Amino acid sequence: MTDEKKMSKNAKDIANSAAENTLALNPLMTLRAEDMFSAGTNMMRAMAAQPQAMMEQWMSFAKDTQSILTQSSDIAPDPKDRRFADTGWTNNPFSKGMMQAYLSWADKVTKTVEELDLPDKDAARARLVSSIVVDAMAPSNNFFINPSAMKTFFETGGKSAVNGVQNLIKDMTENQGLPSSVDTSKFKVGENLAVTPGDVVFRNEVIELVTYKPTTDKVYRRPLLVVPPQINKYYSIDMSPGKSMIEFLLANGIQPYCISWRNPTAENRDWGMSTYIEALDEACDAALEISGADSVNIMGSCSGGITLSTYAGWLAANGKSDKINQVILAVCVLDTMASTDNDMAALVTPETVKAAKLASQSRGVLDGQDMAKMFAWMRPNDLIWNYWVNNYLLGNAPPAFDVLYWNADTTRLPAGLHGDFLDMIFTNPFLADGPSKIGDVEIDMTKVNHPTYVIAGTTDHITPWKAVYETARLYGKDATFILSNSGHLQSLLNPPGNPKAWFMKGTAKAKDPEAWAEKAQKKEGSWWLDWADLLKKQSGNEIKAPKTPGSKKHPSLGAAPGTYVFED
Repeated sequence: MTDEKKMSKNAKDIANSAAENTLALNPLMTLRAEDMFSAGTNMMRAMAAQPQAMMEQWMSFAKDTQSILTQSSDIAPDPKDRRFADTGWTNNPFSKGMMQAYLSWADKVTKTVEELDLPDKDAARARLVSSIVVDAMAPSNNFFINPSAMKTFFETGGKSAVNGVQNLIKDMTENQGLPSSVDTSKFKVGENLAVTPGDVVFRNEVIELVTYKPTTDKVYRRPLLVVPPQINKYYSIDMSPGKSMIEFLLANGIQPYCISWRNPTAENRDWGMSTYIEALDEACDAALEISGADSVNIMGSCSGGITLSTYAGWLAANGKSDKINQVILAVCVLDTMASTDNDMAALVTPETVKAAKLASQSRGVLDGQDMAKMFAWMRPNDLIWNYWVNNYLLGNAPPAFDVLYWNADTTRLPAGLHGDFLDMIFTNPFLADGPSKIGDVEIDMTKVNHPTYVIAGTTDHITPWKAVYETARLYGKDATFILSNSGHLQSLLNPPGNPKAWFMKGTAKAKDPEAWAEKAQKKEGSWWLDWADLLKKQSGNEIKAPKTPGSKKHPSLGAAPGTYVFED
């Protein structure tokens, strides 16, 4: 039995919730104290200037308080709010009163902020600041009020409190003060993660190219080149057996070649998009030489999709588009204006972008732990307070979940690439009507014309599906758009066998994504099966599976998962 199957229901709930919030391009900004202070100041000024909005809410809160004190209130948490799932919150009058008072107060604070007449950017920041404060004040975060914590304390004779203090001290000294999200002792890359047999067949300063041992007698000649995000390590597509995309592709006779990005240091501060595109082009040439194919199918997710699209635009601008046959993009937003309706939009101003660039330039890199800490405060209930309660108040170990291990196995971004990504927020280069530039890379998306397959997740708030739909539209009205019933990473890691899985499919002809959804075909099961059928049609003729990895020009340089994936 796997550690994942052994997890308690509480641990599974925490793990699944956190898995919906994996790192993406969102945390490339900085959460500056002065921005938060300014937002709070502007909010207080607005409240002082508009006392009617505040008074109406606080009068309503006073009325709720009276009902709570007389135990006649019917205030109840959302059934999906796991913070108050323990029956102690409703069976104990004191706990119930504290919970109801908090829910009423949180509702009034939220409504007050919503009713303030503030400019859009200030309003977004006010919502962000108030939500952080409201979440922090939840009574479930208090050891002496949380009934689960108190019950566990007495049941264990105080051992849970001792364990909680030990967990806290460990996180303060080893995890930069953030509650640990995963029991890292249960996983090791190359042993129970990224274990599909394969070889590194190309290496340069920036990447390793990993290919895999065929599991079928015949394979399709045209390879699939996978471009993962630079902000994560590549093995999300080769997670534990049973949920490995690489394993699935091999079973269908596809030859996957996966990029493994090197984890840059301050010495690599000047690596920009041009550095990554040149390295990617060398890897593509190696895959073509080894396979004997005339072009590749190429797949990218999240920021890897941005890099892939930059590469496609660069090839088009240089008259080399024939290197690519088909493009596959997952949870990738190319139109930077299409995903501004989220918490991170509150931080995007010329001033914050400049500050973020200066911060990474001064250190040479944007550290993955800094990104994780920043992102955690964007989703505090799922990424901080969940673990605060589990690790410290209940004294439990964090869950052992492979996706969370991968998410915690962070990487760095060189200052050059970080700056190029940030510049794209305002230049929006993929929408240019002609040539444009990303850093030093000249692209021309108007000349990009490939069969395209784009995947999004219904519950993905990191790259919202409607924004991903605009990516499909950018590649053309004939692009196939897949909407999977899952979140950011889960829409990518969607192996067959889940009885609850379904997806919608259709071409991106409709201008409005809602109009697309009304006409799209709904199918049961995983989109992987649909994709495999398409890949087989786009991968050329079948040939005898190679018995040895690589070629004379590109021999094996070592076993998968390579060496770059282990660099801290």
